[in-house]
Amino acid sequence: MYKVYVNGVPFYMGTPDSTGDLGLIMDKNAYNAPYLGKRKQIKQYLDMLDKKPNVTAVVLYADNPEALWADFKSCFTILEAAGGYVLNADHQLLVFYRRGSWDMPKGKIDPGESPEEAAVREVNEETGLQHLELGAHLMDSWHTYTQKGERILKKTWWYAMRTADTKVVPQTEEDIERIEWVDPKVWVASNPSVYRSILDVIECGMTQ
Repeated sequence: MYKVYVNGVPFYMGTPDSTGDLGLIMDKNAYNAPYLGKRKQIKQYLDMLDKKPNVTAVVLYADNPEALWADFKSCFTILEAAGGYVLNADHQLLVFYRRGSWDMPKGKIDPGESPEEAAVREVNEETGLQHLELGAHLMDSWHTYTQKGERILKKTWWYAMRTADTKVVPQTEEDIERIEWVDPKVWVASNPSVYRSILDVIECGMTQ
């Protein structure tokens, strides 16, 4: 099963059985269809998501989901990033607020960097944390955006991290307004304004 957030809307791709197990409420604002093997169909759904703000989900299914996924990716320029699910000694999660939404530290992988190296560097640059213990790879998230008329598909590698540091310094040039340490379960239950892809990572981290 593949999931990409397109304008904040989940776009699922999988087999007929796997997509049927999603438990989605399929109504007039959710779309569920077989993939007919033509990229034009994917692009039609992407165009629809650009124009219709009330869409709640798109599901495409195929007997060969890997071919569907390859066709989907071919509609984009792909960029890779990495970030951290950072816990302190009190098992609190680091989150920060920027550009009208809560987020976690992440950024583009530089040439020659591994995802692990990029994740640690980005956390250090965006938060000022110096002593970071890199843990396991949690998951990858995928989301899209448009830049100068070009469709971008961004993959973000997420890693668990630990730190004993207490002092944080927001990277203001990245528009980070404030940083907080929160109890992840309580914080998620408070319904903060946060990207859905970030919520997926937090929910994954809480199960580890």
